[in-house]
Amino acid sequence: MTLKYFLFLFLVITGFNDTYAQKFENLAQTPPMGWNSWNKFACDINEELIKEAADEMVSSGMKNAGYEYIVIDDCWHGERDENGFIHANKEKFPSGMKALVDYVHSKGLKFGIYSDAGWQTCGGKPGSRGREFQDAQTYAKWGVDYLKYDWCNTESLKAEGAYLTMRDALYEAGRPIVFSICEWGDSQPWEWAEDIGHLWRTTGDIYPCWDCEEDHGDWSSWGVLRILDMQEGLRKYAGPGHWNDPDMMEVGNGMSVSEDRAHFTMWAMLAAPLIAGNDLGNMSEETVNILTNKEVIAIDQDTLGVQGFKYSSEDGLETWFKPLAGGNWAVTFLNRADTEHEINFNWKDHMVKDPDFDYAVDFNAETYSIRDLWKHKNLKNTQSPFKAVVPPHDVITLRLSKK
Repeated sequence: MTLKYFLFLFLVITGFNDTYAQKFENLAQTPPMGWNSWNKFACDINEELIKEAADEMVSSGMKNAGYEYIVIDDCWHGERDENGFIHANKEKFPSGMKALVDYVHSKGLKFGIYSDAGWQTCGGKPGSRGREFQDAQTYAKWGVDYLKYDWCNTESLKAEGAYLTMRDALYEAGRPIVFSICEWGDSQPWEWAEDIGHLWRTTGDIYPCWDCEEDHGDWSSWGVLRILDMQEGLRKYAGPGHWNDPDMMEVGNGMSVSEDRAHFTMWAMLAAPLIAGNDLGNMSEETVNILTNKEVIAIDQDTLGVQGFKYSSEDGLETWFKPLAGGNWAVTFLNRADTEHEINFNWKDHMVKDPDFDYAVDFNAETYSIRDLWKHKNLKNTQSPFKAVVPPHDVITLRLSKK
């Protein structure tokens, strides 16, 4: 008998052939909901800020509305010790990361952390390249529940391989952690990441404006409508446990109330992760009302897990449909224009077919009751045309329920 045969026999007897790394299953069965520090605070973060965010997530009603992750983004890092293990910055986080994680958990919330596949993070802090398994062990020891993994300073690396390495490291560490892939859609992660991560960024960074490009020289960040348009063709790749991520939300960060409402609604129609990025301790009543609209959140969190699709577009007015569980539908009229739009939508004139999945509705064959999800008001059913006026940079969102 050869050495190779003995090795094979050993693997069979010990069961090693049945143990292999994979991503953690049964996580993120609906799009993750939470808050991330970057959009508002960037590197200006510390222990008290994160604790206050956790407190505000509870007191504002966001936790009750379904938000659960407090994600600390870049610049929490201190140095690596003599054995290569990463530690939190002692000045910003004097109690240490484990104590902060425990505090967030004590609020009934989950904790997310940030790292990068390169030598350094985007903020110039120690990255995880070459230290993936050490870092995964550290996060598991701290009690981390979510990892956002960025893509700066990754010279000569291939994205799929780099993210596969961290996926395996997380799995070996043994603690179920939602894995958020953040390589900005450059290598089409929707084509390869379903078995690696639970969500993947589809675009570059978002910017708090309605329709703009913010030029940073060798890269750009994008307004809400630009990001929305970049999602075309991607919906067929997403579903429970593997979501397209059009980036964190900018609700409450300087756009108008109508623009915030439209932004939030369209992320829900996309079945996108709902990760707030504002100052939770200084929210207007309007911002709270948008972020905690449970009826719109239910569209995002629908168990069917199917993204909405653009059904029609004319003169800046778009009509979107989203299949929901139980044969129900969400419909959003999005006014991209600078002037108001009149809507006169005769349901019976439309046979709606999902372009990617086997969902369809014939309003001549079935009647649906209608509820306005922003006015929280029941309307007439689909036997009559829907007539309304949608203001500029705003939405009207309806839930159609089988009668």
